Amino acid sequence: MEMTSNDQMVFCRACGHKIHNSAPSCPSCGALQKVSGGGSDKRILPALLLCFFFGLFGVHRFYVGKTGTGVLQFFTFGGLGVWVLIDFVMIVCGSFTDKQGNFLKQWT
Repeated sequence: MEMTSNDQMVFCRACGHKIHNSAPSCPSCGALQKVSGGGSDKRILPALLLCFFFGLFGVHRFYVGKTGTGVLQFFTFGGLGVWVLIDFVMIVCGSFTDKQGNFLKQWT
């Protein structure tokens, strides 16, 4: 989120609409804005692309540091695709976390 100068407005991290900095979610797209414990240094776009193209092998989970579940996805082909689909939706909705439990909050 980027702060504008003096009106306490920010840009939604998901859709880019201008919202008040105290809003818990974006009124336009519904994406959560507040991140407890700080945000991850990992980005949403690489995780999303890795999940889309290599999700059956758990590559997106290795990217965010979740190696244990990454190995499980590798050997189960992403839970036969179901686990990958759930992860994909979570990444798009802004609910996916890294190994420390921090939300991925920046697209690029």
